[in-house]
Amino acid sequence: MTSNLLKGKRGIVFGALDEQSIAWHVAEKCVENGAQISLTNAPVAMRFGKIFDLGKKLNAEVIPADATVLEDLENLLKKSMESMGGKIDFILHSIGMSLNVRKGKNYTDLNYDFMQKTFDISSISFHKLMQTALKLDAVNEGGSILALTYIASQRVFPDYNEMAEAKSLLESFARSFGYHYGVSKKVRVNTISQSPTWTTAGSGVKGFKEFFDYADKMSPLGNASADACADYCVAMFSDLTRSVTMQNLYHDGGFSSMGMSPALIKID
Repeated sequence: MTSNLLKGKRGIVFGALDEQSIAWHVAEKCVENGAQISLTNAPVAMRFGKIFDLGKKLNAEVIPADATVLEDLENLLKKSMESMGGKIDFILHSIGMSLNVRKGKNYTDLNYDFMQKTFDISSISFHKLMQTALKLDAVNEGGSILALTYIASQRVFPDYNEMAEAKSLLESFARSFGYHYGVSKKVRVNTISQSPTWTTAGSGVKGFKEFFDYADKMSPLGNASADACADYCVAMFSDLTRSVTMQNLYHDGGFSSMGMSPALIKID
């Protein structure tokens, strides 16, 4: 489904690692809908991902940036504006990583240095990005900034580990910074709470297949795909949603509104 919803707009997409990444789908959909974009990821991720292939396909400049480093974010924003010929209209923050999860650490036996890295990478980077963009006046009035989150920020999913707190913090930054960005520059800030999705990062969570199947059965519409999430992001980047800000928007097939589902109950 393509249109010219983003015709003439410029954007930055964080986190496109490979074809499984939601950010990869978002980048493709944005360009299909008329946008010009730049792509970015951490230098270490670029070494084993396919972001340069995507950049070539979409005619998008690829700019390495560690989202936890202010100087990298400033360089990214300045180079993006320079290469695309003007200020930015939309940004996708699709960044999340937990060393505790990668190392198999249980929630009640976390490494706190790892936890601080989780928060810096997965959440505080969002504040750093918006603060840097505001100081540089890098985003056009009416612009749209999105971050991807998950319902574990609101409910208990034990194997999601401290990423649950990271997503809670991410959503709080969207509300709080969304207020300030809205008042000062009329820029809107929102989070999209997506269904469990078969991404490289998501599938690394313990018991992900069972988790995915459970959510799919629980949701009246089934799990929302990465492709469908990309369509939703395009809508949120467009002028059609110009009065939506400071919201956590569920894109999960109805999972977030369910109490129980007959599909999960055995009836003899």
